[in-house]
Amino acid sequence: MNSEDTIQASDFLPLVQPPRKDENSDSLCFAFRNRKLLLIYDEGGYRLPFLSEVEGLDFSGIRTQYLGELRDTSCYSMELDSSKCPDEIVSGDPFKSSSTDVCSISEKICFAGLRELHGILEENLSALAGKAVHVMEWDKNTIYCGRCGSETYLKEKERAKHCQECGFTVFPKISPAIIVLIEKEDKLLLARSPHFPKGRYSIIAGFVEPGESIEQAVVREVMEEVGINIKNVKYFGSQPWPFPDSLMIGFTAEHAEGDIQIDGVEIEDAGWYTKDEIPNIPGTHSISGQLIQHFISRHS
Repeated sequence: MNSEDTIQASDFLPLVQPPRKDENSDSLCFAFRNRKLLLIYDEGGYRLPFLSEVEGLDFSGIRTQYLGELRDTSCYSMELDSSKCPDEIVSGDPFKSSSTDVCSISEKICFAGLRELHGILEENLSALAGKAVHVMEWDKNTIYCGRCGSETYLKEKERAKHCQECGFTVFPKISPAIIVLIEKEDKLLLARSPHFPKGRYSIIAGFVEPGESIEQAVVREVMEEVGINIKNVKYFGSQPWPFPDSLMIGFTAEHAEGDIQIDGVEIEDAGWYTKDEIPNIPGTHSISGQLIQHFISRHS
């Protein structure tokens, strides 16, 4: 099972050089200020701006990255200079929610965090926004060579940067992480991190360490965070997770032995829940929510 937000190959073609087009052709722009995406209110809803619109606004772009073609429309990401962007208007949440990750600039313009885009933009655009911020952050963090400190330059035929001084090449970083739903009879294990929103619970997740397989990472993370052994580890699906540059690889597993013993650092509470006892959990736009919904569906 794959993430619902996966960009379909028929929709988006990743490229590193834009094709030649008519001068009147416009391009979509994923413009970010502090990792929040610029949206424009138009005809009763919010949409992505065109590149020409962003360039005409009172914003200052630091650098722009070409991403590829979405149904023959060129797509770019752009890092905006936060010091030169207008201050947000404190009143008025454009999405009518209590989220602190949405800020209004005017009645026509707002900035929204990636987690807020589900249900606001089309699913393929929400997913492409993740790619856009990932490429933007990579471009920003690799202006200089990590080996010798010299300036780096974009390569023409691949998504990479090259240092002309020492020959080092750097590609966009992808950090593999695992996430696992663990079952015990008719219950699933849910845990709470101190970093979660108030009342939120989810399933166990963590990064893959150097020198270990993905399956080994699943077993280790579960033991480290909740102190139990698991069995029957099975692949479920994956999801790009640009917070900041992860690839979440999902699994299901069964409890083998041991009682829950939280680590007290990554996890502050954990327990076994039936489908009717499940507390506040992530939505199904995330792979964690999809795994939990998979459990609920199987026990309904």
